[in-house]
Amino acid sequence: MIQSGIGLYIHIPWCEKKCPYCDFNAHALPVAHQLDPDLETRYLNQLLHDLDQDIETFGIAAELTSLFFGGGTPSLLSSRGLGFLLAEINKRLPITKTTECTLEANPGSSDHAKFVGYRAAGINRLSIGVQSFSDTALQQLGRTHTRSDASDAIQAARRAGFSNINLDLMHGLPGQTPDSAIADLHYAAQFAPEHLSWYQLTIEPNTVFYSTKPKLPVESFLQAITDQGLDWLQRQGFARYEISAFAQGDALQSKHNLTYWRFGDYLGIGAGGHGKLSRQNATLDIQRTQKTRVPKDYLNSPNRRVTEVPVEERPIEFLMNACRLVEGFALKDFERTTGLAPKALQTFVEKGVQQGLVTASAGRITPTAAGLEFLDSLLLLA
Repeated sequence: MIQSGIGLYIHIPWCEKKCPYCDFNAHALPVAHQLDPDLETRYLNQLLHDLDQDIETFGIAAELTSLFFGGGTPSLLSSRGLGFLLAEINKRLPITKTTECTLEANPGSSDHAKFVGYRAAGINRLSIGVQSFSDTALQQLGRTHTRSDASDAIQAARRAGFSNINLDLMHGLPGQTPDSAIADLHYAAQFAPEHLSWYQLTIEPNTVFYSTKPKLPVESFLQAITDQGLDWLQRQGFARYEISAFAQGDALQSKHNLTYWRFGDYLGIGAGGHGKLSRQNATLDIQRTQKTRVPKDYLNSPNRRVTEVPVEERPIEFLMNACRLVEGFALKDFERTTGLAPKALQTFVEKGVQQGLVTASAGRITPTAAGLEFLDSLLLLA
C-alpha cells in the first residue's frame, strides 16, 4: 500500500489544432475552440474510472502533494466540469491546502470567466503556454493566439486572483536572433510571473517540423541566446533550479515537476497518461503505467499497461531526471528511490568528476554548468 504523498497527472488530449513542433499526445478537435459537453462528461467519468482502477490495483491511500492537468489543452475544459472532477478526486485522494494544483492554459482558449471558475474549483497555479510574444514567431509555430491574446490571458488570470503563474517560453525559434529572444523575456517581465519555463525548440520525429525542416538559428546564435538569457533571468531574480525552469524563490518551484526530477511517485490518468509507482516488498519494486493513447479508444477502456523497471535500468532512469536539477541529488536519495546502493553510480561519478561534468562532495552529486549544458554527454557516462 502506498500511504505517503503522491502526485497525480491528468491528461486532456484535445487541442484546437496540432502545432507543427508538438510531439505530445494531442489531437485536434473537429470544431475549433469547443469541447463538446457530452464528450467532456464521458471523458471526465472515464478519468474517474481510470483513477479508481489505479487506486485499487496499487493500494493507494495517500494525500496528493501535487496535481497537474497537462495536454493537449486542459483549458478547453469547462469550469463546471473541472470542478466536478476535482471534487470527485478529493473524495478518493485528499487535496489539501498545501496541494499544488496546476492547469496548463492556452491563451487562445482562456478568458477571465474561465479563470475565475478554475480558481473556485481549486486550481491554484496556472501554466500559460505563451511560447513567444512575437506575432511572427507565433505564426511560424502554428499557434492560434497572438501577443495581444497572451497578454490578455495573463492579465485575466491576475484579475481572477491567481498569484502563482508560470509562463512557457521557447527560444531558438526560426529566424530568431539573440536580441529578439531576450525581447521575449523582457516582455514577459512586465507581468511579474512567479515562474518561467524557458526552453529551446527541438525538432522531434513524428512532427510536421521534422519533415519540413524550418531554418533554425545557427549555433553561435543559439549559444548567445542561452548565455544572454541565463544572465538576464538571474539579474531579474529568477533562480534556475532545473535546466529550463526558473522561479522567484524556492516556494514557487514546481512541486509536480520536482516529483519527476527527483524520481518520485505519481499516478497518470487520461489518454496516454503515464505514472510511476514504487512499492516496498522484500525488495523495492518500481512499476511504470501507461494508458491507451487514442482518445476514442481510451473512452472505451484505459487499457492500462504496467511494466517493471528492471534493476539494471534504474540508475539511468534516475540520472535522466535528477541530473537536470541544479542542486543535483544526494546519494541517500538515489538509494531510497531506486533500492540500489550508491556504489552503483561509482563509475558514473568518477568519470563525471574527471570530465568536469559533476562534482561530488559530502554524499551529494551536483552537475556543473558544463554538465547541465551537455546533459546528453553526461548521461552517456552512466
